[in-house]
Amino acid sequence: MANLETKYLGLTLKNPIVVSSSGLTNSVDKIGKLVEAGAGAVVLKSLFEEQINHEINNIIYKGEGFDYPEAADYVKGYTRDNSVADYLKLISETKKQYDIPVIASINCFSSDEWVDFAQQIEAAGADALELNVFVLNTDKNSDPEAYEQLYVDVVTNVSKVVKMPVSVKLGLYFSNLVKVVNRLSVSGAKGVVLFNRFYEPDIDINKMALTSAEVLSSPADMRRTLRWVAITSDKVHNIDISASTGVHDGAAVVKQLLAGATSVQTCSAVYKHGPKVITEMLDVLSQWMDEKGYSAIEEFRGLMSYSKIENPALYERAQFMKYFSSYE
Repeated sequence: MANLETKYLGLTLKNPIVVSSSGLTNSVDKIGKLVEAGAGAVVLKSLFEEQINHEINNIIYKGEGFDYPEAADYVKGYTRDNSVADYLKLISETKKQYDIPVIASINCFSSDEWVDFAQQIEAAGADALELNVFVLNTDKNSDPEAYEQLYVDVVTNVSKVVKMPVSVKLGLYFSNLVKVVNRLSVSGAKGVVLFNRFYEPDIDINKMALTSAEVLSSPADMRRTLRWVAITSDKVHNIDISASTGVHDGAAVVKQLLAGATSVQTCSAVYKHGPKVITEMLDVLSQWMDEKGYSAIEEFRGLMSYSKIENPALYERAQFMKYFSSYE
């Protein structure tokens, strides 16, 4: 029988399937169902600094007697401490009950909070930390280098104060993604997750209102991830790549491993089909390995990465000329 064990962020995973940060991983009971289905690791739902501040503002603006700065400061401290305490409790209780790596996740926009939260998370027993970083650059006069430096600074500052491995969940919005990943690798990051799935706006033309676009991914969304996993894993060797977005079945898991991923994150598929989809993915992976004669993942991981295929330019192709040139 095939050995599905893999390494990610220096951690040993019994298999490469990681459940992404989401509402699926916000309670010990929910995580238990994922563990039972066979998940190799979980990324806990993110601790959002923005959400904590939103809760603070709601309490202050809806409350009475907050004309005094001391009262407002007390509410801010109390709300923040309790939000963080609940998150730390989730980490410690999950670690006590389940024997899989538990990766915490934080989403902050102020550098001092990144460091503070990271230290507390490590003390609570998390095996690793995933930094959910996203800055939307809308300044037409800004320097792309300065935009990228924000990510490097976060990783550098956090890596200095914790011993646990740190990864960064990235979006697509970089002019040179390979360069960014390489800079992160020498700044302390042990891994990157490609790619984050962000809130996307839509417009309701009847109500003339801004709404949210589809939240869950589809299998077709994997096309962007596959390309960049294959390229990045081949060009940056001292960092682990976790493939995320569009992973809905076992074939997708195999493809991402062949492209060079060391782990594969799934979320939308579990929302749509339940934890059993994890078991089904593992069955497909195991069966495929048996059919191909592979006894371990390292025997085939990266065999279809950028430099391993006969024509690497296929990963760079951006036009459809080959397929649609005959269409008028």
